Amino acid sequence: MSIRLLRFFPFLAWFPLSALTVRADLMAGMTGALILVPKAMAYAQLSGLPLYFGLYTAFVPAIVGALWGSSRQLATGPVAIVSLMTAAAVTPLAVSNTPEYIGLALLLTFLVGLIQLLLGVLKLGTIVNFVSHPVILGFMNAAAIIIGLSQLDLILGIPKGRSDFFLKDIWEMLWLIPHTHLPTLGMALLGLALLLGLKRIPALSKAGVLVAVVIATLVSALVGYDQRTGAVPGDIASPRARELVARYEETNERMKEVAADISDLSSRQRQADKEGQVWVAAGLRHQVELAKLDMRSLERRHNELLRGVRQLRFVRPAGREDGPLYEQGASPEGMVTDGRAWHIKSIEHGAMKLVGGGEVVGEVPAGLPSLQMPAMNLDAALQILSSALIIALVAFMESISMAKAMASKVRQHIDPNQELIGQGLANIGGSFFQTYPACGSFTGSAINLQAGARTGLAMVFNGIFVAVTLLFFTPWLFHLPKAMLAVIIILAVAGLLTPHAFIHTWKASRSDGVVAATTFFVTLLAAPHLDRGVMVGAALSIGLYLYRSMAPRVAILGRYTDGTLRDVHVHPTLATSDQVTVMRFDGSLYFANVAHFEDAVLKAVADHREARFLLVVGDAINHLDSSGEEMLQSLVGQLREAGVEPVFSGLKKQVLDVMRATGLYERIGDENIFATECQALKAIFRRLGETVEDDALFAHVKAMVC
Repeated sequence: MSIRLLRFFPFLAWFPLSALTVRADLMAGMTGALILVPKAMAYAQLSGLPLYFGLYTAFVPAIVGALWGSSRQLATGPVAIVSLMTAAAVTPLAVSNTPEYIGLALLLTFLVGLIQLLLGVLKLGTIVNFVSHPVILGFMNAAAIIIGLSQLDLILGIPKGRSDFFLKDIWEMLWLIPHTHLPTLGMALLGLALLLGLKRIPALSKAGVLVAVVIATLVSALVGYDQRTGAVPGDIASPRARELVARYEETNERMKEVAADISDLSSRQRQADKEGQVWVAAGLRHQVELAKLDMRSLERRHNELLRGVRQLRFVRPAGREDGPLYEQGASPEGMVTDGRAWHIKSIEHGAMKLVGGGEVVGEVPAGLPSLQMPAMNLDAALQILSSALIIALVAFMESISMAKAMASKVRQHIDPNQELIGQGLANIGGSFFQTYPACGSFTGSAINLQAGARTGLAMVFNGIFVAVTLLFFTPWLFHLPKAMLAVIIILAVAGLLTPHAFIHTWKASRSDGVVAATTFFVTLLAAPHLDRGVMVGAALSIGLYLYRSMAPRVAILGRYTDGTLRDVHVHPTLATSDQVTVMRFDGSLYFANVAHFEDAVLKAVADHREARFLLVVGDAINHLDSSGEEMLQSLVGQLREAGVEPVFSGLKKQVLDVMRATGLYERIGDENIFATECQALKAIFRRLGETVEDDALFAHVKAMVC
């Protein structure tokens, strides 16, 4: 089979398939799908999208990622971190579970896939190295805490606001703990007990999540856990609450109008720019900025009102589904209520959806996702582009780290660029089938490996089983409690909390420890804008690296008892010479540190005024740029004018090539460039002759065989 054909269709390498391989992949696919279905819905809950979008994301990307990736065991699908990052990227621009929110999520998926595909095609898989391990460590731990806290409202059954300060929302929610919905908390505790208990039963440990979900769903259906009804704002008896709801609805409608105006004005502005109508475009641009200011003001007002609306609790007269709504604690004396505390789930077109029990998944549309083009909106794309880039990099890092870990166990070669192409195509293809960003899943991949998957066909079967669920089993999901899904999420991300890794990183490198801690705190404080934590961490990591490379270690060397050259600052009693100064430079010579090198050389010469030779041990100099070369040209002249002859040893080929190309090699002289410091010192000794007979450093050299 030709290499070119495999490059475009890497899945052809699976063939021919034996019956044993197909059977193993079929069983692995079935096992993975049974566990994936409830987790996919849980992660969709985290993303702010309708829960069935998790199933869509576990369907199309899983198949495409397996066909065009390089790993044969990597499971592509929804994961907790990317789900949270999706919500963080889209929430500031739209209200969750609305058509606008869904459209932006699909556009985000397309952009993430496009970025990954371009990086793969251009063979830039190594770009992920700019996001260092300490950055990912800090981000993952902060994200795990944010994910866990974000599920508290679903476990306690109390409202949580959405603002630009996640921790403030959590703090405000905690003040409402006295209003905890006990049936919701009870369902969460039941789910936790089931999940932890089933792990202890070997026969059910792998399918424990599925079994726990089935039990919780049955309990929910039998006890009437879900209670829903409808009403209109006019049904609210309390003037204060009625006015609050009316103002919230008015603000919500006004936000939709302003959003439509921004979209229309932006479109007209782009058209004016294309036609060269400069003044018209400038006027429209001004109107867009004013509209955006208006939108920001409305968003602040909306969030304030939303917090008030979510705290409202109503009671109704018993036996009357259309009766008046009284605020809890303010109903007429002697009124018999229906025993439920109703709260407003949503308000659309003057109609309120009320919930009086625990929240359940509800109706899941049966059938496969339809093929539709993501809404290509330039303004929206620009707003979420930075988030798309961060998600693309973080998602790929999670995918490639898992792929490499599995590859080492099955002795398979992983091509990072091909994996980028596979992940990119998975997200691009998924965006046309209503999915949000997907990536390689740690849990799904581990299950694949343990279940005996031999090729990517296992994930194809996995996707097919998810499709069967969408076609035939969605009615069974109606009574699945959201509290159960919240518990699944919390247990899934608990493994991401690794405080011991911070200690290990700090011991290995103080600067890396600072990067990890900074990323952690910035991510936590900036939530829900998670991309800021990664960007700050990456910038700090690169900045610290540049700072270290600007001032590499410079060591003045002396002869140790075993004949090796070592730093005299570490070993003050080392033998040195009055005739020659030996120094080692531990870094490449480039524009940022040439001044540091020059200063170090001149200081060494000034500190050793009698020395006639300066030996630079260049074993650690891996690169020499034009700035470094120019500095050496000047430095050689300065040293010779001062009566000091520069000598170099251990220079690498790439450094010598630059010297030869620029004439620096001839300027220094072949007699002053040696392969090792031992050869250099012997040559210097011969040139100095009898004047160094009593020199301690050269006494060692004379006794050595180099």
